[in-house]
Amino acid sequence: MNEQLKQEVASRKTFAIISHPDAGKTTITEQLLLFGGAIRQAGTVKGKKTGKFAKSDWMEIEKQRGISVTSSVMQFDYADKRVNILDTPGHEDFSEDTYRTLMAVDSAVMVIDSAKGIEPQTKKLFKVCRMRGIPIFTFINKLDRDGKEPLDLLAELEEVLEIDSYPMNWPIGMGKGLLGLYDNFHQRIEVHRPDEHGGERYVPLNDAGEIEGPHVLKESTLYDQALEDILLLTEAGNEFSEERIANGELTPVFFGSALTNFGVQTFLDTYLQFAPSPSAHKDEDGEKISPYTEEFSGFIFKIQANMDPAHRDRIAFVRICSGIFERGIDVTLSRTKKKMRLSNSTQFMAESRESVEHAVAGDIIGLYDTGNFQIGDTIFQGKMNVDYEKLPQFTPEMFMRVNAKNVMKQKSFHKGVNQLVQEGAIQLYKTFHTEDYILGAVGQLQFEVFQHRMLNEYNAEVVMTPMGNKIARWIKPEDLDESMSSSRNLLVRDRHDQPLFLFENQFAMRWFSDKYPDVELSALL
Repeated sequence: MNEQLKQEVASRKTFAIISHPDAGKTTITEQLLLFGGAIRQAGTVKGKKTGKFAKSDWMEIEKQRGISVTSSVMQFDYADKRVNILDTPGHEDFSEDTYRTLMAVDSAVMVIDSAKGIEPQTKKLFKVCRMRGIPIFTFINKLDRDGKEPLDLLAELEEVLEIDSYPMNWPIGMGKGLLGLYDNFHQRIEVHRPDEHGGERYVPLNDAGEIEGPHVLKESTLYDQALEDILLLTEAGNEFSEERIANGELTPVFFGSALTNFGVQTFLDTYLQFAPSPSAHKDEDGEKISPYTEEFSGFIFKIQANMDPAHRDRIAFVRICSGIFERGIDVTLSRTKKKMRLSNSTQFMAESRESVEHAVAGDIIGLYDTGNFQIGDTIFQGKMNVDYEKLPQFTPEMFMRVNAKNVMKQKSFHKGVNQLVQEGAIQLYKTFHTEDYILGAVGQLQFEVFQHRMLNEYNAEVVMTPMGNKIARWIKPEDLDESMSSSRNLLVRDRHDQPLFLFENQFAMRWFSDKYPDVELSALL
C-alpha cells in the first residue's frame, strides 16, 4: 500500500454541521474557519445592516433571510489535519439536501441552542446519522444567554435522541453570570472573561479536580455548584468510551458560545482528536470499498447551479471514496459507462475557490458540469467498475404549475427550470400531452427560493399556481393506459420520462388501486 496515500487519508476529517434553524450553526462554522486561517474576519448572519454576511451563505436569498438553504463546502488545514466542513441547510424544507450531504461525511457535529434544547428538525437529522451509524459530536451553543439547566439539557438529549452523552466540559454559570467552563477532559477551567478574572484564559486543576490556591472564581457559588454537578456526573453519568463514540452510541458534549467564540477552539481541538478519518463506503451490493484502494472513485451527492453568477456554471460535488484524484485523470461514469477526463475541478472556501490538482479519499471536490452528472452518480478510475449505494430520495408533497410570465422569455425560462431542478431540491413533471410544467417540493420555501433564483439568475419572472398537496406514485411504463388519468389522479411524466400519477388524496389512491389491482404504485423510482 502507498504509505503517502495512507498518511494523507488518515489526516482527513470530513464532517457535516447539523442543527435546527437559528441554533448558531453558521456562526460556529465561521469560527472554525477563523481558526483554520481560512478567513480573517467572521461574518455573522445577524449582521445584515452592516453588509457583513456569513462566509458560508453565498446565495443572495440566504443573505436576505439570514438562513442557509444550500449545503456549503469549506476546507482548511489545522493542526496537521485537512478539515472538510459541510455546512447544511437548517430549514426543514431543505432536509433532503441535508440527508444526501450526511451520506458524504464521516461524522456529524450537532449544534443545539441551550435555551431551546432538542428541536424537531434536529431530531429528524439525528435519525439519519443514527441510521448511518456515524459518530456524533454535540455542541450546546449560546451559553452566554440564559438557557435551560445543563443537567436538564443532557437528560433531554438522552431521552429524546436515545443516545448516551458524556460532557467534555461543564458551564460555570450561564447567561450574564457565565464565568467559564469546567473542562473535565483537559483538567482545566476555561475562563469566560479572562480580563475580569485574573487575566488567564486557562486555569489548571489539581488532582482533586479543583483550582489550586486562591482564585477569584473560587469566591463564586457558581463554581461550587459546578463542582457538585461534576461530582454527580462522575458518579452517575456515562463513562467515556472512544469505541462507543466511534460507533455513534455515545456523543461527547461540549458547551460554549459561537458568537463570542468561547469554547469553540477547545471543541475543535478535541473533536479532531476523536473524529474518524475516512472509512470504507458500501457499493450497491453491500461490499465495502476501502479508502486506501489506489484507484480513484467517488459519488456525486449534490449539484449546484450558478455558484458564480458571472459564469452561469454548474458544480457537481464529489465525495472521494478511494484513491487519489489528480487533475486530468480519466474516469468512467458508472450509470452511462461514458469515459471522461476530469480536467476542470475546484476546491471550496464558500464562494471563493481554487483549482484542485490533488485530492484523496475523504476530500470533497467540485467538478464543472455541462450536464453529464446526476445526483447519486458514481465515477471511477480504471477497471474498478463500482456503483456506490443509492442516495435517499424523497417524494414531493406540494405541487405548483409554473409558467413564464413573459412569453418572449421562454428560452431563459426553460433553461432556468431545467438547470435548477438538476440540483434535486425541486422535482419537475410535465403533463402527459400538453407538456405543461409542474414543480414538486417538500416545502413552500423551496418554491420561493426557486422563484427568486429564476428572476435573479435567469432574468425569468415566473407565475406559480398552487395545486395543493398531492401523493406522487410511479407506475411501470408497460402498465400505462392513458384512460386511467382523471381529475383526481393526474397523469404526468418526470424529467426522466417515467410515468407517474399525482393523486388528490389517500382516498383517490385507494380507489385507483381497487379499480386497477394489477398496477403497482411505487413511492420511489
